[in-house]
Amino acid sequence: MEPVKLRMGRISYINASPVYYGLDHGLAPPWLTLVTDVPAALNRLITRGRIDLGPISAAHYAMNCRDLLLLPDLSISCHGPVMSVLCASDLPLDELTGKTVMFSEESATAAAFLKMIFARQKVYPDFKTGSVGDINTIPAGVDAVLVIGDAALTQPWLQRFSHCFDLGQIWYEMTGMPFVFAVWVVRRDVAAACPETVARALDLLKASRKAGYSNLDEVIAAGMKKLNLSRSLVTQYYDRLYCDLDSAKIDAMARFFEALYQQKILASRVEISFFKNSGGRDERI
Repeated sequence: MEPVKLRMGRISYINASPVYYGLDHGLAPPWLTLVTDVPAALNRLITRGRIDLGPISAAHYAMNCRDLLLLPDLSISCHGPVMSVLCASDLPLDELTGKTVMFSEESATAAAFLKMIFARQKVYPDFKTGSVGDINTIPAGVDAVLVIGDAALTQPWLQRFSHCFDLGQIWYEMTGMPFVFAVWVVRRDVAAACPETVARALDLLKASRKAGYSNLDEVIAAGMKKLNLSRSLVTQYYDRLYCDLDSAKIDAMARFFEALYQQKILASRVEISFFKNSGGRDERI
């Protein structure tokens, strides 16, 4: 029987390139449509049912966990500095009360994490949202910006701001744990309607990721070409990125979600649930 057609999201940044290498090189079947966009757009698309599965911000999963299931063993995560999630600031973070902090709209996770850091330190900035992808168009009067993805890697943020804080490093110093920025999810209604096809898509993602890490030199070369960066910088970036979701990362994600709840950034506690291949049932943690 022909599988049900699925629409799968794909992050437009190079951080997800290893996961999609195989799908970009012959593994993509005709029943799978790839939709490429920034994390904030993918967040909206899956919430509205415009895509069926794919990567979204971990915090967006937490906010919508009743409608979504995690796909096992897939994430965008780090264990220390991540290089592509930065807070560039004219002042130390604990001196930003009353100052203007501008968020990119592209990542719910990074924004929620930074708000949590400020809440823990009893720092109360004036939060604004806007485009921060181009260092030359940051409005006057902005004291700090949160920038993620390719723009964090390619823009000279220390030429505009005095400090540059890596959020992956901040979390590691706080907890000693990895940090999960993005996860792969499937809509619960899709998992219930066509579990076998979702399971096939999951197997394809894992095979695609295996191909990506088996051809990492090609992935690095593509990243260099796309962003006009040196081989050493792109290699360092991929050395610090992880695309799995092991027990340590699940524990770290649960700790992050609980911290967001304690700081009233999340309205309720999160019950982490995974898609299971057997009939699409979910497994809770």
